[in-house]
Amino acid sequence: MDIVMLTKFFMWCTILNVGLLVLSFLVVAFGFGSDFVYRMHSKWFPMPRDTFNTVLYSFIGVYKILVFVFNIVPWVALIIIK
Repeated sequence: MDIVMLTKFFMWCTILNVGLLVLSFLVVAFGFGSDFVYRMHSKWFPMPRDTFNTVLYSFIGVYKILVFVFNIVPWVALIIIK
């Protein structure tokens, strides 16, 4: 695998993961599917709505950090050394 192939790989990983991150944020922030997800998960794991919101926003925050560390930073590093 050469540097050009790795650069394209990380570029597409970044595009897909950032798209998923934005979609997740929009669903949660504007409540399009948040109630459905809460109802579905509260059947299996009973918890108050505030706890569910905290867990959901924490998950999105951790996912954002992982996207930066494992997608964006390697992509930018490959662009720099190319």
